[in-house]
Amino acid sequence: MRNQRSFSLEFKRRVVEELMSGESRPAQLCRRYNITSSVLYHWKKQYSRGKFNNEPTEEGGLRNRIEQLERLVGRLTLENEFLKKGLQNSLSKSRGNGKSLYGGDASSAVSGGGVD
Repeated sequence: MRNQRSFSLEFKRRVVEELMSGESRPAQLCRRYNITSSVLYHWKKQYSRGKFNNEPTEEGGLRNRIEQLERLVGRLTLENEFLKKGLQNSLSKSRGNGKSLYGGDASSAVSGGGVD
């Protein structure tokens, strides 16, 4: 099994800045530093998001914000579904007992005889 190499943030930043400056082409950098193109582009993406102790680019900052909001939407959607199922279970149990959520019997709550 091959050992995974680790690179310092400074090294990654230097390589990406060299790529972005146009000094070297991606293939040249990959050969020079013995890295794969996927690693190079992954570093470039991280760099644009400010992951190397640098200021994120405007696009990278916006992408980070979009990801945060998408995670929030997903979490709220799950919570909403959980609460809906809990309410449905609660309603079905109360109907099974002949009681409504309003304290009377289920038939009076349905027929309009519930609490106003």
